[in-house]
Amino acid sequence: MTDAANTPDEATAPATGAAEPTGRKRPKPGERRVQILHTLASMLEQPGADRITTAALAAKLEVSEAALYRHFASKAQMFEGLIEFIEQSVFTLVNQIGERETDGLVQAQKILSVLLQFGEKNPGMTRVMVGDALVFENERLVSRMNQFFDRIESQLRQSLRLAAESAGSNTPTVDANAQASVLTGFAVGRLQRYARSGFKRVPTEHLDAALKLLVGA
Repeated sequence: MTDAANTPDEATAPATGAAEPTGRKRPKPGERRVQILHTLASMLEQPGADRITTAALAAKLEVSEAALYRHFASKAQMFEGLIEFIEQSVFTLVNQIGERETDGLVQAQKILSVLLQFGEKNPGMTRVMVGDALVFENERLVSRMNQFFDRIESQLRQSLRLAAESAGSNTPTVDANAQASVLTGFAVGRLQRYARSGFKRVPTEHLDAALKLLVGA
């Protein structure tokens, strides 16, 4: 989570009870939970990072593993906190696009743009989105990220069906389904390349030109 604005809602976090070393300021209620998620995301941003253990996370935070479990029941729950942040951040923007734009093709372009821009600004989150960080973790986490991209594809279908209807297509649903599938695959591929290149190949590379080829408008 690299942007100050991209910070999980502290109001939803439980009160902290972790012991702090002498002389260190005790975090306010909720701050420790946010700090754990922020640190986990930061550790995921390291290119080639291996599987992150709770021991390594605790060491980075300079607390005990027991202190982590005062705020999260398991490591899977920590990853769920990151996934919730991804979902809320991206779909808040996607919903705003739907409210502000009436052109279906413009909607589709902007949905892809905000998704790829989010990944570029939050490389640790990208590793979660494409599943690299979820290897050997709970299977439900992978399933939840798959559902995230299913929702993206559904939003694209709605926008593209609107565009096909406006263009007078005789098969707007069929057209929209096919194009939404291609666009979702493009987005996932760009995010995977970004993660597996050590964050060197940014997902927004030549994005305007690529969107004109794939979406038109």
